[in-house]
Amino acid sequence: MAIGPVPWLGPLLMISLWGSSAPASLLRRLGEHIQRFQESSGLGLSLDQGGVALPKERWLDQPLDPFNASDRRSFLQRYWVNDQHWTSQDGPVFLHLGGEGSLGPGSVMRGHPATLAPVWGALVIGLEHRFYGLSIPAEGLDVAQLRFLSSRHALADVVSARLALSRLFNVSFSSPWLCFGGSYAGSLAAWARLKFPHLIFASVASSAPVRAILDFSEYNDVVSRSLMNTAIGGSPECRAAASAAFAEVERRLRAGGSAQAALRAELGACGSLGRAADQAELLGALQALVGGAVQYDGQAGAPLSVRQLCGLLLGDRDNCSRPAPYRGLRRAVQVVTHSLGQKCLSFSRAETVAQLKVTEPQVAGVGDRQWLYQTCTEFGYYVTCEVPGCPFSQLPALPSKLELCEQVFGFSASSIAQAVSQTNSYYGGQTPGATQVLFVNGDIDPWHVLSITQPLGPSESALLIPSASHCLDMAPERPSDSPSLRLARQNIFQQLQTWLGLAKKSQVRGGV
Repeated sequence: MAIGPVPWLGPLLMISLWGSSAPASLLRRLGEHIQRFQESSGLGLSLDQGGVALPKERWLDQPLDPFNASDRRSFLQRYWVNDQHWTSQDGPVFLHLGGEGSLGPGSVMRGHPATLAPVWGALVIGLEHRFYGLSIPAEGLDVAQLRFLSSRHALADVVSARLALSRLFNVSFSSPWLCFGGSYAGSLAAWARLKFPHLIFASVASSAPVRAILDFSEYNDVVSRSLMNTAIGGSPECRAAASAAFAEVERRLRAGGSAQAALRAELGACGSLGRAADQAELLGALQALVGGAVQYDGQAGAPLSVRQLCGLLLGDRDNCSRPAPYRGLRRAVQVVTHSLGQKCLSFSRAETVAQLKVTEPQVAGVGDRQWLYQTCTEFGYYVTCEVPGCPFSQLPALPSKLELCEQVFGFSASSIAQAVSQTNSYYGGQTPGATQVLFVNGDIDPWHVLSITQPLGPSESALLIPSASHCLDMAPERPSDSPSLRLARQNIFQQLQTWLGLAKKSQVRGGV
């Protein structure tokens, strides 16, 4: 019996990694929408005729500050367990790591690692990231609390969870633990193996942007190329139409008056467009809309694919009442906002800042404040369009993105740049030196340029899937999956087979 929509299911994959102004909010909600669609549709969770029940949420008491033994404060971290395929206590454990959003029971029931578990009799555990979903400390999200939110804290949670859950479920000392994750959680999976190889036997890191970067102009380079990619429905004409649509938006913004008022109504800008900062919010949201069509191209539940977006932008070029590209962009806005159940595409800058300053978890959205904090203190990832050849508006520029960190948290631009540099020094960027990690990416995903797409050595493997979007390898299988995606999943299976064969030999010799 299939179950209907399940609104309590959180996203499994990365929602979006952009810093949390209006563009980021749109991409985060796109990712959330896609994941919920996949989990509540025929592709998602179901109760079969045998009456397999959904796993219940469980809670693990974790230290708030794992690096200070004298600090006795703790928080409850949410997790799920699927033991229906676990055949013996010395079988492998597949640990699915959560990222910058809520996790749900789907993390242990659908997609990999869940689909891989029956083959090896694996225990599957899904661990929600601290400060996201319901794993938020009781004291809230003020800056004093957010000091305990970082990738290093998250990795410490992985270590303590691995030790605590081994005891709780009586997992054999010799059982290999393998980490899985997508996007930021994919980076965490790789870093868990890098920093704790004695505890994590191997990792599969999907769409993992392991290189932190302040000015991520390369994101739009990939978007631009993808709009021209005929294999996914793009064309040079489509890219030119996108550029023309943005030029028309900027012309109307400059014109002011009735042209600007009409633009505000047509493109779902809630709030004044009189200030340059407010105009930048709208232009950034429009960039995110186009970027989202590329980032999530071909995924079940995505409102727009590249092919569909290009169809709208090219449109009816015989109709001269309005420029066809602008008309198509307007229609694309309607499609996306309707799919997300949103009235507005963008808000004023002041309203964006006010929303990000809210510290009460119950009204703080899907983690926008928390993720902005992590971009300000660790990663950057600020997408810009200031280089020659970028088809969109040059607004919002990098300074306005860095200013958001100052407005919300009081961080200076120099401190953010230093934090990004320290992150790469600590983890190694795109040469981390981790063994037994498989990096999986799609070549139309804008984030693949920050990941590892070529093998770095015999035990540092990489797959680059042609015409695949963000974390597509982790999604539930579909009949429409491309041959290259099917082959990539076979390669992931074969890599796991190799690793678990090594683990079995180690068990026979007396331990890993």
